[in-house]
Amino acid sequence: MDLKGKVVVVTGANGILGQAVLARSQALGAAVIGLDIHFDALPGDGVRRERLDLTDKQATEDLFHRLGPMHVLFNVAGGFAMGETAYEVASPQWEAMFKINVATTQNAIHAAMPLFLQQGRGSIVNIGAMSAREGQANMSAYCAAKSVVMRLTESLSKEVRAKGVNVNAVLPSIIDTPRNRQDMPEADFSRWVKPDDLAKVICFLGSEAAVAIHGALIPVVGLS
Repeated sequence: MDLKGKVVVVTGANGILGQAVLARSQALGAAVIGLDIHFDALPGDGVRRERLDLTDKQATEDLFHRLGPMHVLFNVAGGFAMGETAYEVASPQWEAMFKINVATTQNAIHAAMPLFLQQGRGSIVNIGAMSAREGQANMSAYCAAKSVVMRLTESLSKEVRAKGVNVNAVLPSIIDTPRNRQDMPEADFSRWVKPDDLAKVICFLGSEAAVAIHGALIPVVGLS
């Protein structure tokens, strides 16, 4: 499996998982473009980084047009929050979860798909969530948003798979990040999914080795 000769675009590239996907894609031979609303640093690692608010549909479309040919889109941008109950429908958390998880994914797909269809080939990998396979207490906004991403993945795959475009998603459980360790200090971190291990699965789905896989929602749960 490799990504040689492919231009890979990674959204949410400043986050822990985004950085892991950038590094793994580059290690597999891809030319990598990272997108995020800001970057903590701009290391000289050969990765092209572009600042972009993915919730802005027109700005996303304009930037993708300027990026030129691409072959793989890894929609890593997203976020998690819990604490509100399902009946608190006026909570700003509901809108925030859909904005950061659904709108970012939809806008990137909207911008990339014409390029993929024109060239007759492309791969998209979205990020769902194991917890969104069913409702969870005090996680309704997050579960609802991620379930939309999962259904979008399946629907889009059925629309474009015969046109040379693979669309799949990974469903991680808890990812081993500094923030998660801080929020759950008593947990057994060794059971969580390592960002690089998740990045390996994501990159596999973007490679030609996964050309026969369409509309899959692949659990990546480590030992949790």
